[in-house]
Amino acid sequence: MKFGSTDHPDQIDFSLPEDPPETAKILSDSGTGTTNLYVGCAKWNRKDLKNFYPRAAKDELTYYGSQFNCVELNATFYNTFDRDQITSWHDRVPDNFKFFPKVNRYISHLKWLNGVEEATDDFIDSIVHFKKKLGTTFLQLRGNFKPKFFDRVAGFVEYWPEGVPLAVEFRHPDWFDEEKVAGELYQLLEENNVANIITDTAGRRDLLHMRLTNNEAFVRYVGANHPTDRSRLDDWTQRLQKWKEQGLDNIHFFVHQNKEKRSPQLAAHFIKQMNEAIGTDLPVPNAGGDEEQKELF
Repeated sequence: MKFGSTDHPDQIDFSLPEDPPETAKILSDSGTGTTNLYVGCAKWNRKDLKNFYPRAAKDELTYYGSQFNCVELNATFYNTFDRDQITSWHDRVPDNFKFFPKVNRYISHLKWLNGVEEATDDFIDSIVHFKKKLGTTFLQLRGNFKPKFFDRVAGFVEYWPEGVPLAVEFRHPDWFDEEKVAGELYQLLEENNVANIITDTAGRRDLLHMRLTNNEAFVRYVGANHPTDRSRLDDWTQRLQKWKEQGLDNIHFFVHQNKEKRSPQLAAHFIKQMNEAIGTDLPVPNAGGDEEQKELF
């Protein structure tokens, strides 16, 4: 993942921003007291996830699904798959597993959300075949997709069908820095029950925010292949524990690295910490053994 990468992570201030007061209000108004913790990686490819798969593992997705309870599905960004392919993925993972598909790039990157109703219908018609294993779908916008396109975001969000959870990742700082723009954006997302994705990556601290717009913390965490990757995850554990105490029900956390080498090991560390912090009992993946856990870098 090249977005937000840096050659000097040791020079970055990785402190998480303070919460805006609206986040606590959102959580207190919508919490039910349940906790849904989903932690996974961005892919299940054996080539990328070094030292994760045992030699005896024949099917990558089946093994991945035995270790994690979700995956961020980037494949749907590049292709719209037919029912047979979606069903094949669906059938190879346990009942409690969820896929979090990325909206197809034709919609987000080629058409810039302009005139995409038919393409959106086709995309929805594909992913609904995940059935109960469909997690939150996420829309990632271009880095140069600015607030002047607000009407397109509003049109897309309002067209999106109820009952299919949606999250949006904004990659231009003006969405957050300009008070009027941010206020209108947050109101739009709140009214349509859309999650405001939090992107935590080393080289783009200007995009890191703590503003939730519904009862879902959808976090795309990108490690820098550096010892700080673990301490940053520990900071996230503390923040999510705080949010849970305020009423947070849904935690969807995806671990990336600039160079995918130890994402499963980092995710396993995070799961251990979260289980201890908030009382969940999510199984800890066998992500390379104890010695590998001690020597991530």
